[in-house]
Amino acid sequence: MKGLKVKGHPDLIVGLENADDAGVFRLNAETALIQTLDFLTPVTDSPYEFGQIAAANSLSDVYAMGGKPLTAMNIVCFPANDLPEDVLKETMQGGIDKIHEAGAILVGGHSVDDPEFKFGLSVTGLVHPDKVLTNHCAMTGDLLILTKPVGSGIIATAIKAKMADPETSGKMVEIMSELNKKASETMLEFNVTSCTDITGFGLAGHILEMARGGKKEITLFAEQVPVIPKAREFAMMGLVPAGAYNNKKFCEPFLNIDQNLDKFTLDLMFDPQTSGGLIFSLNKEDAGRCVKLMCDKGLNASIIGEIGKNDQCGTISII
Repeated sequence: MKGLKVKGHPDLIVGLENADDAGVFRLNAETALIQTLDFLTPVTDSPYEFGQIAAANSLSDVYAMGGKPLTAMNIVCFPANDLPEDVLKETMQGGIDKIHEAGAILVGGHSVDDPEFKFGLSVTGLVHPDKVLTNHCAMTGDLLILTKPVGSGIIATAIKAKMADPETSGKMVEIMSELNKKASETMLEFNVTSCTDITGFGLAGHILEMARGGKKEITLFAEQVPVIPKAREFAMMGLVPAGAYNNKKFCEPFLNIDQNLDKFTLDLMFDPQTSGGLIFSLNKEDAGRCVKLMCDKGLNASIIGEIGKNDQCGTISII
């Protein structure tokens, strides 16, 4: 968007300035509109599972802003001459079921004939204007909480190489298709200061966005990050997607990495995720209680970092 002339508005609460997950526009003193859009190429051989994952991924941006999804519209690029119509129907049904699980409704969409299959949603949600969460308001002393394990990019690479067993593949699909609804509802019981969700930029990349947006030093405790079973094993076999290396290269000017940290753990910190968990900042007094409550509800939540002092550039240390 650099160099493009984009108009502002006094009711535009969140726009393009901080690489946030969605736009937020104030309608009145009690209601603001959240708007987001995302779509994917297939990440599993099952059309229905693909639809569920793509929908969960799109809906996640609303949860990351502290809101509730209201309506959704399908975005479809489909190679009509190369794939049977049932593939599209099953994909869309997977998306619809996930939309309903979120408590939202499908109101339409748009499709085009395209050589590469893509599916996703444009989602509208609601939030109180005074309760919008962004990715750049973390406070010094806050702790970072992650709500899903990482490693889906590495496992997806192993699946493409036909090296992942059905149990591992199934676990990856289960994690990616899980809505961030329960995680969002639970964190909103506490005084959360900042939030984003983990997607293609990887865990470290999205934490860097929080650091740069809020001009803070952030420390990531790599050994405390939950990992999908077998992901580290596949990383040690070299099954790391190119996106992980691209993420690391982009982040490097703002990184301080503990030299004792092993390479494979580091690879997992930059592994691009699809429909990853939420990561949010919370004061130390409440962080432990929040994690326990999330774990009691079946979420794989962990404290994985800490917000440090002000830093004009915004940096992260991985230890």
